[in-house]
Amino acid sequence: MAEHLRCPWGDSQDKLMQQYHDHEWGKLNLDEQYLYEMLVLELFQSGLNWSVILHKRENFRRAFKNFIPKEVAQMTNSDITTLMQDNSIIRNRQKITAAIKNAKAILIIEAKYGSFGHYLREFIKTPLINHPQTMAQVPTTSEVAKKLAKQLKKDGFAFVGPVVIYSYLQGIGLINDHLETCPFKYHS
Repeated sequence: MAEHLRCPWGDSQDKLMQQYHDHEWGKLNLDEQYLYEMLVLELFQSGLNWSVILHKRENFRRAFKNFIPKEVAQMTNSDITTLMQDNSIIRNRQKITAAIKNAKAILIIEAKYGSFGHYLREFIKTPLINHPQTMAQVPTTSEVAKKLAKQLKKDGFAFVGPVVIYSYLQGIGLINDHLETCPFKYHS
């Protein structure tokens, strides 16, 4: 009988990482606000450690209007200047600008498709459940992530390369890459 071990990155002393691993990562959640939140967090994570982002999550929530795309889309250059002085978040002008640009793009997508979730489902109809035995078998991107990233860029999104999008799809549960031995693969 196989021993049930958490994915190594989720079996950490960092309680936020463990909680995220156990209850969010790989668990389908197509709530519109959550979809935008995860997109913002993933774009800020680019080049950084996920733990850093999780520990600043509440600060990002405050900075980006509780992740309500309609409100973020109305942010101005003055708001960007204010955020660039906020040391409780990652102060990267390109990423801040991308978060605002992506909020605007989501509003356009929602008007066209009814929701961002429906748009994403055009690429992945049902969650993809992969069966890695080791973390080395978990990819950093895929053909579907490359295709989605390309379309997102065409639709006005920024900071949405294939690696960021693959990570995003894992985060929102459209891809489940929990190890086969992980007790949280199918349970929250």
